[in-house]
Amino acid sequence: MVAFSSLSERLMETFKSLRQKGKLSPADVDGTVRDIRRALLESDVALEVVKSFTQKVRARALSDDVNKALNPAQQVVSIVNDELIAILGGETRSLSFAKKPPTVIMLAGLQGSGKTTLAGKLSKWLRAEGHTPVLVACDLQRPGAVKQLGVMAEQAGVAFFAPEPGDGVGDPVAVAQAGVAYAKNKNHDVVIIDTAGRLGVDADMMNQAAKIRKVTSPDEVLFVIDSMIGQDAVTTAQAFSQGVDFTGVVLTKLDGDAKGGAALSVTGVTGRPILFASTGEKLDDFEVFHPDRMASRILDLGDILSLIETAQKTFDQEQTKELEAKFLSDTFTLNDFLGQLQQIKKMGSLGSMLGMLPGARGMQEQIDNIDEKELGRTEAIIQSMTRAERINPKLLNGSRRMRIAKGSGMTVTDVNQLVTRFEQAAKMMKTVAKGGVPQIPGMGPVGGGGGKGKKTPKKKAAPRSGNPAKRAAEALGLASGGSGQGSSFGLGVPSGEN
Repeated sequence: MVAFSSLSERLMETFKSLRQKGKLSPADVDGTVRDIRRALLESDVALEVVKSFTQKVRARALSDDVNKALNPAQQVVSIVNDELIAILGGETRSLSFAKKPPTVIMLAGLQGSGKTTLAGKLSKWLRAEGHTPVLVACDLQRPGAVKQLGVMAEQAGVAFFAPEPGDGVGDPVAVAQAGVAYAKNKNHDVVIIDTAGRLGVDADMMNQAAKIRKVTSPDEVLFVIDSMIGQDAVTTAQAFSQGVDFTGVVLTKLDGDAKGGAALSVTGVTGRPILFASTGEKLDDFEVFHPDRMASRILDLGDILSLIETAQKTFDQEQTKELEAKFLSDTFTLNDFLGQLQQIKKMGSLGSMLGMLPGARGMQEQIDNIDEKELGRTEAIIQSMTRAERINPKLLNGSRRMRIAKGSGMTVTDVNQLVTRFEQAAKMMKTVAKGGVPQIPGMGPVGGGGGKGKKTPKKKAAPRSGNPAKRAAEALGLASGGSGQGSSFGLGVPSGEN
């Protein structure tokens, strides 16, 4: 996620200056708070939010209640983390569902904020949660809006209600009312109403949204806001709060904004929680907003819980148990390896997953340089093998490797590196499955210990990064450069590419 990257970098620089200090003096606190204030303002956070935030950080940093067990940098990080969670909403807030279905969710916001796409993402997420949503097309002004929502409904696999063609034809208030009645008749338990927006806040839009709210009595009114509009987010949010009122916020295009000021401003200014974040163009690029996890991402503390949840949704538990047995019995094959790669692809981009690791900012350049197409190239190589070759890589002599390279559009070197990486991975996973500590080339045993009762022969160690997340990435071949390292999954740079 690109959001907050500039803020995160500035905060990391601020905390670095505190690491060598034995304790915090008032001058240290004032200097740190001044740097934090500047970082927040440069990230387009609203001035009133910045003032409140920095006052609280300063008061806590100078109080007698600071944790003496922590060093100065850790103390400040802990305080800033707590205050970030507070201005992002405090606790995760779930959707409020009606006691008697259908639950009505109304979407409001400016034109271009991503409401229609968000409607598709939300409907798909609700469907995965066991609900039966219907999308109701009430944006009858924007050209093509009704057709676009129909495409979203089809892609999400949900029902679609659009009695009017749109493009300036039809009464959106009547359609909204009819949409709720349709949901009751067809037993849909959630109604998502996509309303019209404007390029700017105006009376006509507010009146129309207010009428739709009045006739449908929604359980949730979600204000959809483009994270990239910066300071304007506050003005827009306040206008909608006064004109229509809303119960929660959805941030869109969060992956396209390095500042993230809207996210840090909207809750503090309106008092309404952020419920969801939209982070990409695909319908699956959508997540529940957790203030504590977002604060951790901003401070480069990682978001392991979100990573685990994504993995749990993607990976088949029975298949995982079978793989553990195969690791132990030395029957793990390239077919199994291919299956794992395909499940990893379902989780999303490698960059996004690595970005959830603690210390990820320290290896941001390597993450940015990851070639997402590399998984596809690895698949192509394995799929160019015969079934016998996938089961027993020892069959892969020179002529077979040349045939596989030609069939996959890769080079023999690429095939060789993949086979080598597969063999290393299989050995490491077998060690882990037995409860041992894997030996990583160039690093020694993970965790720094050797095998039980054995002494590791002394040899010149390869340079190691001081950042644990970066060190792990280098060990797995995710960091670029280095002779013999290869790239992720054992593939080098394809011919013709730099």
